Amino acid sequence: MTPYRTLIAFGLGLAAASSLTSLSHAADQPAKGGTLVYLEQQAHTNLYPPAGGFYPNGGVLNQITDKLTYQNPKTLAIEPWLAESWQVNDNATEYTFKLRPGVTFSDGTPVDATAVAKNFDTYGLGNKALKQPISEVVNNYDHSEVIDPLTVRFYFKKPSPGFLQGTSVIGSGIVSLSTLALPFEQLGDAKKIIGSGPFVVSAETIGKSLDLKAREDYKWGPTKLEHQGRAYLDGIKYIVTGEDSVRIGALLAGQADFIRQIQAYDEEQVEAQGFQIYAPGTRGVNNSIVFRPDNPLVADLKVRKALSLAVNRDEIIATIFSKNYPKATSILASTAIGYVPETDKLQYDPEKAKALLDEAGFKPGADGIREKDGKKLILTAYESLPQPQSRATLQLIAQQWAKIGVKFNVLAGDAGSKVIDELDPEKTAVAVAMVGRADPDVVKSQYYPTLRNLLLQKGGTSDKVKTFLDGKLNAILDEIASQPDREKRLKAVADAQSYILEQAYSVPLFEEPQAFAGAPYVKGIGFEAVGRPSFYNTWLDK
Repeated sequence: MTPYRTLIAFGLGLAAASSLTSLSHAADQPAKGGTLVYLEQQAHTNLYPPAGGFYPNGGVLNQITDKLTYQNPKTLAIEPWLAESWQVNDNATEYTFKLRPGVTFSDGTPVDATAVAKNFDTYGLGNKALKQPISEVVNNYDHSEVIDPLTVRFYFKKPSPGFLQGTSVIGSGIVSLSTLALPFEQLGDAKKIIGSGPFVVSAETIGKSLDLKAREDYKWGPTKLEHQGRAYLDGIKYIVTGEDSVRIGALLAGQADFIRQIQAYDEEQVEAQGFQIYAPGTRGVNNSIVFRPDNPLVADLKVRKALSLAVNRDEIIATIFSKNYPKATSILASTAIGYVPETDKLQYDPEKAKALLDEAGFKPGADGIREKDGKKLILTAYESLPQPQSRATLQLIAQQWAKIGVKFNVLAGDAGSKVIDELDPEKTAVAVAMVGRADPDVVKSQYYPTLRNLLLQKGGTSDKVKTFLDGKLNAILDEIASQPDREKRLKAVADAQSYILEQAYSVPLFEEPQAFAGAPYVKGIGFEAVGRPSFYNTWLDK
């Protein structure tokens, strides 16, 4: 094995462990050994599992934690994992899980009913003393009960039909009691995250690199997977590499094996050289822009509808993206549970847009920018760094809106004022939205006041929101999260899609994949149901 290859020539300034071994094996037989060099666009932030929705966080948590259940990425069926079986009562207010025996955390402590109960008590209720927030995938939680060392029961204040699927997601990774005892601000240190997964953290330079090594005694993959033992890889080396060109260059030069966030414009050259593009869908709320109705400029429904009609999504996809980014036809991806096409509410009609702005009282000024009562129609948004080509997308929308007399300022996603400004509708009338989850609860996660609250409704995360509250929307979202009857629940999902677009709160743009590229010798790459990578079955064929 070649001990090290440097990436200095591509500006990384970090050493990367060799990914290759000289083991011989049958063509279809996984080879054991080697280290996967994985270039990540952004550093992970916090590895408290409910924070796993951020792509870099999830890409780490998937390797070091296991979940109670496994959602089959092809069928979306929920299958056993740490729980070998479960029972749900008729109205989905009680869930009982029988745990798999013999599972341990990497510190040797048992993954038993006490540990699992503590995990979901924390995720369902939060821990104010430790500043650990409530998980967005656990609704209506009340308490847990340890029945015996391998049996745990969860109780809910009202039906929680999405909980079973919620036990399969990144945000429900099971961690040790010692991890849960730490304050939230310490959980950005990966070495402090003790899980039961197939890899463990061996070294970390926070913000720059992370080394994982295979756990030798691991033997409890999802029960329907043929592979149950130790991971094939010896380890994974994550290197944070923000520049797209550097990640691509390192991959094509053989100095990296797998990279995340390959841009659409790089896909052709990568495939032309025999490398593989992976673009698993995220099956949730589409990449969109949303309006904050507490901002007086977009408080009028006519204005929001005009802005929606002036977005040319075909031009955005043709100019910036590829076939891996299907045009959105609703707020949910076409592969999402409960998707209903809403193309009639997503038309491009700039002339009608102008007419609506006229009706709303916004007339073109001397400089071409529309104004009303001396207030110019100037909107602002920050690019979203985790989303593909976010700045280019928003800038193209700015060009489209300029044609109807609207000025749209696009600000840098790494600006120091971004976090504060995005909680103030007066400063950011427009925001970028997207969340992946293969369950209808994803709609509530995106829009509900106490969750992501992308519309900044009163009662949410911002103290700057003064007046906006849509009781009808919130009632529909509550129905999604608490209706145990499947057909009625899906009806609520359909109602949410229709209503959000009728109110022009959101302009869905495209179905967002997670985009990766890998060397041809990298085999067995897996993705969970919402596109986060799993390297448990990965091996190196060279």
